[in-house]
Amino acid sequence: MHRRPLLALSALSWLLPAAASALGLPQGSVVLSLSGRVRNPNQGAVAAFDMAMLEALPQASHTVQVPWYNEPRKFTGPLLRDVLAAAGHHGSTTMRTLALNDYRVDIPVDDALRYDVLLARLLDDRPMPVRDKGPLMIVYPFDRHAHLRNALYFSRCVWQLKAIELS
Repeated sequence: MHRRPLLALSALSWLLPAAASALGLPQGSVVLSLSGRVRNPNQGAVAAFDMAMLEALPQASHTVQVPWYNEPRKFTGPLLRDVLAAAGHHGSTTMRTLALNDYRVDIPVDDALRYDVLLARLLDDRPMPVRDKGPLMIVYPFDRHAHLRNALYFSRCVWQLKAIELS
């Protein structure tokens, strides 16, 4: 008698968003912090990620020509929307991004949902050192969407990314 409702609940578990699960604790140095509208904080009110946590997410790549390199380069990392989902973002419309050098830019959350925007952690299959725009960089799929190739979207490619505040 009591088993039937439990079975029905477990059968419906696939309807729950992946973000409903708890975010594990970073074991290494934190490379990215998400704050604001997150449901899965793991350090106070912040969803903190070390590099291993980002590596554990599904990975994608874009080979793109961007203004700050002379030739097309391959960027690899999790999709930004997957990072947001892991943090359990909810009700947010804007990401205020912050780089190590205090560069800040607001990015619509819709960009991450509409396009395959990367949180790149590899450049040409190698980790990106801080002196070469690392360790993390936001990269748009310029190779697939020519209309993104303009100053607005290039300015949203934050390198040396360290934090995102969701509002």
